[in-house]
Amino acid sequence: MIQGPVLQSSIFNLQSSIATESAHTSGVYPKRPLAIVRGEGARVWDADGNEYIDCVAGQGSANLGHCHPAVVEAIRDQAGRLITCPEIFYNDVRAALLNRLALVAPAGLDRAFLCNSGTEAVEAAIKFARAATGRQGIVAARNGFHGRTMGSLSATWKDEYRRPFAPLVPCFSHVPFDDLSALDAAVDGDTAAVILEVVQGEGGVRVASGEYLRGARRLCEERGALLILDEVQTGFGRTGRLFACEHFGVTPDLLAVAKSMAGGMPIGACLIGPRVGTLPPMSHGSTFGGNPLAAAAALAAITVMTTPYPAPTCCETLPQLAARKGRRLMEGLGRIDSPVIREVRGLGLMVGVELKVKVTPVLQRLQSPAAGGPRVLALPAGTTVLRLLPPLVISEDDIDRVVDAVEAATNYTNYTNSSNS
Repeated sequence: MIQGPVLQSSIFNLQSSIATESAHTSGVYPKRPLAIVRGEGARVWDADGNEYIDCVAGQGSANLGHCHPAVVEAIRDQAGRLITCPEIFYNDVRAALLNRLALVAPAGLDRAFLCNSGTEAVEAAIKFARAATGRQGIVAARNGFHGRTMGSLSATWKDEYRRPFAPLVPCFSHVPFDDLSALDAAVDGDTAAVILEVVQGEGGVRVASGEYLRGARRLCEERGALLILDEVQTGFGRTGRLFACEHFGVTPDLLAVAKSMAGGMPIGACLIGPRVGTLPPMSHGSTFGGNPLAAAAALAAITVMTTPYPAPTCCETLPQLAARKGRRLMEGLGRIDSPVIREVRGLGLMVGVELKVKVTPVLQRLQSPAAGGPRVLALPAGTTVLRLLPPLVISEDDIDRVVDAVEAATNYTNYTNSSNS
């Protein structure tokens, strides 16, 4: 039995945090030498008090920024009333969340399976598609990422993720992304579902065309398959609409969402359309899925996303702000004169900068810039793409600072002169 007071993270400095976590962590995460201890809005601070503009945002789960007051208040209030309640019982907060999801989701997606993460939402979608169609085949896209549990990993493309766990779930196939003719050839009478991202995040921030997504919808309807859209990263305002599929007028049969649905709290959902039909009782489940604490956080987060921000002084919702701020960010990045930038692309505040060099040195330079420059945290999307996922609450001044930081980082002579283009 452990004696004495519970240790709080605030007593660890940078080096002791790194040493302690390194001694006891699983080892499956490649870690940066940085211990983040506090966040507010679009800024985070490390254990030594250094401040960063956060364009990682919990890998896209902090769309509302860190510690949004409405989410914090909802969690505090609900934690004092009821934290857990499995779905064998009804619950008032869960009922309110299910109702809110049905109201904000694309028309027809009026049922939901609640879970705890994006990979769980994808797993549910795959299982529901097989149960509803009586078929086994799942067609996914090359360079797609859908999670790391066995079913979602089978839909994920990257061999580095898949190889150690083979053999994976059978009857999965992959076709080129945004290639309708390849999809047409792959979907047949054995296909239970097609699973696609509207924007491939891990695959390089590549946006699907409307023609492709609408064609996928048509093929699924014609051949008795279901369309699954994975909006784990793109959902809840990230791309400039509440759901990225709304840009293209496409409603899937199953919609996997998670990440920012609860303002940073762990949650996920598989939204279900009418073509799925009635699902067999006990065919799936989750102990913590739809727990009142996460449901309360999600209710608060969705309310913030769907009302003018900051109320009452603004007339734009957060998704609308993301669209406008995303244009500012991409236009600023597009003006950078750098010999290592190949292309800037994205949708809303989901932005990728394709480089002619490996991205890791650029990420390091952003995190630890020359004296006087802003510190920026960012993500890779493959070996040569810089991915920026700032909170939707980021200020325009901070967007401009991020642009300046990327310009400085991509013109750093040590790797500019050794370009591997």
